[in-house]
Amino acid sequence: MAREVTHEERGPVKLDESDMGDDGMIYVCQCGLSDSEPLCDGSHNATTDEVDGVVYKYANDDADGERRQIGEVADEGE
Repeated sequence: MAREVTHEERGPVKLDESDMGDDGMIYVCQCGLSDSEPLCDGSHNATTDEVDGVVYKYANDDADGERRQIGEVADEGE
């Protein structure tokens, strides 16, 4: 599966000890839906039923927003 995400920042975010969870780890969002970016807030749970090879768009890049299919990812051999 793939997702179209709109990014508005133009630079990196510095992470430090205050970003660590109770387990001493820092979890960085990879789904693009976290309200706490660059940190994970569990929004990826909305993506569990996405299908491989399909591109999705969530309204306003929000895990609670309407999800729609916007395309398909072509196989590399095509």
